[in-house]
Amino acid sequence: MNKFTVDINVDVGEGVGNESQLIPYASSCNIACGGHAGNSSTMQKVVKLAKQHRVKIGAHPSFPDVENFGRKPMNMPCVALFASIKEQINELIKIIESENAMLHHIKPHGALYNMAVTDSKIATAIIEVMKTIALPVKLYVPYKSVIETLALQNNIPVTYEAFADRNYNDDLTLVSRSEKNALIHDSDIMFEHVYRMIINQKVKTITGAEVAIKAETFCLHGDSLHAASLVKKLRMNLESKGIKIL
Repeated sequence: MNKFTVDINVDVGEGVGNESQLIPYASSCNIACGGHAGNSSTMQKVVKLAKQHRVKIGAHPSFPDVENFGRKPMNMPCVALFASIKEQINELIKIIESENAMLHHIKPHGALYNMAVTDSKIATAIIEVMKTIALPVKLYVPYKSVIETLALQNNIPVTYEAFADRNYNDDLTLVSRSEKNALIHDSDIMFEHVYRMIINQKVKTITGAEVAIKAETFCLHGDSLHAASLVKKLRMNLESKGIKIL
């Protein structure tokens, strides 16, 4: 019996076109649903692919900001943000249902995700959307975040997420993409990064400190450099250590 089981998730449907290379090595996927990227055609294509490979399907809503790929903070009224997130998820749900598939989880994208870590207003908007969705759809959240706390208070089922291809600060926030050491591109370094989090439940930060972290799913961005090769190698390396990918 495997002592450790983890999920590997990938962001897809974002216009890169590498889904057929990513999805076979993932166990869940986050499909862009129009906020930062994606349309009905790309959503349907990826849903079909995920269903074919028995990969869990998630919605990847964002601030409505295609121009900046959803990676810049936006100051939106709560009602407008709620409506935007809800509309994006509903568009994907329609396609999922048309393909006789199921929505497994929600994972916010980019600045929306990062702001929900510390901003209760943003986190609350996401939680209010989750409350309108039939459970047991899960919410992917980072450990020790505001959105985690609010989700648990509202009985929203969560899956703790960490990032395979991103470096961390000591406070468990992600190193800003404006910094040269934000991303991890080396497959060996990535494996060590993830393996430490699984085995020791600690992440090595950019200062060299080892900080406690909880993670059940590990994200690899589909638009990152050599993403297809990295997700394949990460899965192979983890399985070689007896870690089961579910």
